[in-house]
Amino acid sequence: MKKLLHTAALAATLAAAFASAPAWAQTAAVKVEGAWARASVQGQKGTGAFMRLTAQDSARLVRAESPAAGVTEVHEMKMEGDVMKMRAIPALELPAGKAVDLKPGGYHIMLLDLKAPLAKDTAVPLTLVFQDAKGIESKLTLSVPVATTPPGGAAAPAAAGHGHGHKH
Repeated sequence: MKKLLHTAALAATLAAAFASAPAWAQTAAVKVEGAWARASVQGQKGTGAFMRLTAQDSARLVRAESPAAGVTEVHEMKMEGDVMKMRAIPALELPAGKAVDLKPGGYHIMLLDLKAPLAKDTAVPLTLVFQDAKGIESKLTLSVPVATTPPGGAAAPAAAGHGHGHKH
């Protein structure tokens, strides 16, 4: 029994270490840092996932997938006139060696038609699909921590507005 508990503790420690360490997609060579998804509440149908992506060579984030959502899309938020608009985009360019932030109020992964609320201090599976300059796709599967604020405790901007009755 003691050995089983030790093994379970070791597995949990390794899982936590891998979740917090930068991850690289094997063919796209994209580093993911600071990934997190915003917690949701009962009845809330959508939320966002955020992170920093850095591609070794030019690449594109062409889609995202999650079994936790009926629809998973790459989104952008931007001002058009004096109105903040959010919409799905077909791909997000990742210039070689340049960090691209997916953050509240900007680019992000939108998880829509949630199958269940995302509870704080859990994790949500998320697969990012990248395309290199030759059009070859690669996938990177992550276990993204669910939180109410970004890693480091900074409050997310109110402009994100996820789950507050806006239309997509």
